[in-house]
Amino acid sequence: MAKKKIGLPPLDWLRVFEAAGRLGGFSAAAKEFGLTQAAVSQRIANLETWLGRTLFVREARGVSLTVEGESYLPLVQDSLQALERNTEDLFGKSPRELRVAGLSSNIHALVVPALARFQEIRPKVRVMTDSVARRSSLDEERTWLQIRYGRGAWPGRDAALIAREVLVPMAAPSVDWGAPLIDLRGERPAWRDWARKRDQAELPPSQISFDSMEHAISAARQGMGVVLGSVPLAHAELRVGRLRKLDLPELQTKDGYWLTWPEERAKSKRQRALITDFLQALQG
Repeated sequence: MAKKKIGLPPLDWLRVFEAAGRLGGFSAAAKEFGLTQAAVSQRIANLETWLGRTLFVREARGVSLTVEGESYLPLVQDSLQALERNTEDLFGKSPRELRVAGLSSNIHALVVPALARFQEIRPKVRVMTDSVARRSSLDEERTWLQIRYGRGAWPGRDAALIAREVLVPMAAPSVDWGAPLIDLRGERPAWRDWARKRDQAELPPSQISFDSMEHAISAARQGMGVVLGSVPLAHAELRVGRLRKLDLPELQTKDGYWLTWPEERAKSKRQRALITDFLQALQG
């Protein structure tokens, strides 16, 4: 390597290095910037020559960061993020777009009803949603603002509570207790948990089982039985009378629905304000 130069290398080289280090390869960085892999490789080679250090180990199966590359990457990331935040705060315009990801059921029940309220607060912001099929897919989702279900603790992410999960026996207006139960599989408490907490030994039979609260609520709305339904997710159906809460105890849980985002994304004043306004709309 040539002797390192004084000062800072070109910003373009640093951005490409950051992407390659974050994504784990030159081809992924090339895709992010719309460049060829050769162009990415050349920029990183230029950066290495400038610094007088090797940042990546090139092997037949791909590239990996050297020890010096691993040390340099977080410094570059912090600097680029600080530059982006400060530029936005000093010269940026108000955000024009808000993009949020979540399970289809959460988008339907939590985001859609909040859109009118949010448009009153931010009439010039365009809202876009990205639906994911499984909760685990959110970890791989590139949309940074997300609706998640759980207890509010995700590594590297901040979270604000939208609504606590409350489960209540509910059914269509024509269906009473004693009708078949609609079973729901998954991490939420089920009918047996509800019966155990209420000292209720006898339960009606269960003839249908879903792995989705959205599907279970839909089946109950169609008169197929009684569901231990999520009050936040069934709010619209309850409000218009397509479902009704039975005169039975509810079941409080430790879980809830959260608006979440990576910790570094809320350091800009404009981003913080946008998140706050969206959260206000979601909370009603």
